[in-house]
Amino acid sequence: MDIYYDIFETPFGWMGLLASDKGLRNTTLPQNSPDICYEELGPEVVDAVQDSERFDELRQRIVDYFEGAPETFEDVPFDLEGASDFYLAAWRACQSIPHGETRTYGWLAEQAGKPRAPRAAGQTMARNRLAIIVPCHRVIAADGSLRGFGKGTTQLDLKRQLLNLEAGQLTQLI
Repeated sequence: MDIYYDIFETPFGWMGLLASDKGLRNTTLPQNSPDICYEELGPEVVDAVQDSERFDELRQRIVDYFEGAPETFEDVPFDLEGASDFYLAAWRACQSIPHGETRTYGWLAEQAGKPRAPRAAGQTMARNRLAIIVPCHRVIAADGSLRGFGKGTTQLDLKRQLLNLEAGQLTQLI
């Protein structure tokens, strides 16, 4: 199976995309440099072919999103082999959260078929390989607080900025 990648700049920083012929396999959150994106794409990127043209349309949609367009990515094909049915269901449910809105981990668990498993739903978001495409930043705690994002709590400010962007309240970029 052939694997392809691209690293490109957005208004929020550099992002990386990794895909097979079947669909998207991995994305990065915006980073400070292309090198960080390359590392964050994981070990598959080592044997992948850089192919910017393959990602032209998706790259433009992502840039448009960061410029405030109400982009959705529900039509983007995935290639997430090895993911459990629950994870896939949770990621698809997360994609259904409308632009500019949030849902709780409990809601996500219910939509994914395990209503008593909000912590498990949280783990699916923590392991989300398709940041922005699967908008895990739209999932918040039951009390309305922001919880882990981008490898724990290190990027909660980015989560807040993405929510503000979608609410039309972003006044400055990272």
